[in-house]
Amino acid sequence: MAYNESMTNRIREALEHIPGVEEKRMFRGVTFMVNGKMCVTAGDSEMMCRIDPEAHDAAIERRGCRTMIMKGREYRGYVLVAEEAMRSKKDLDHWIGLALDFNACAKAAPKKKNRTKRS
Repeated sequence: MAYNESMTNRIREALEHIPGVEEKRMFRGVTFMVNGKMCVTAGDSEMMCRIDPEAHDAAIERRGCRTMIMKGREYRGYVLVAEEAMRSKKDLDHWIGLALDFNACAKAAPKKKNRTKRS
């Protein structure tokens, strides 16, 4: 699984003051869960942030930010931020702040129940 260790460490440090942060390997990177909800993911050259869908259009106007697309579908509220666009601590903190702000009011994804086949 390819991910950027330097970016991962920077995100880890930015979130160290937040209680209950959990790291999971997913989306070809390291996802930081806050309050049981996906918040940010460190990938190979980009960070994915889950932000307020209402802030999406303004976010993608910033340099180095684009909408996350998976299987041809655009996901409002999920943005990818290029490493170059968060070189400074101020820039990284901006994106982490947007993700944390939304995390406070976001709903957690429903947990999948184990289903067994019946004959």
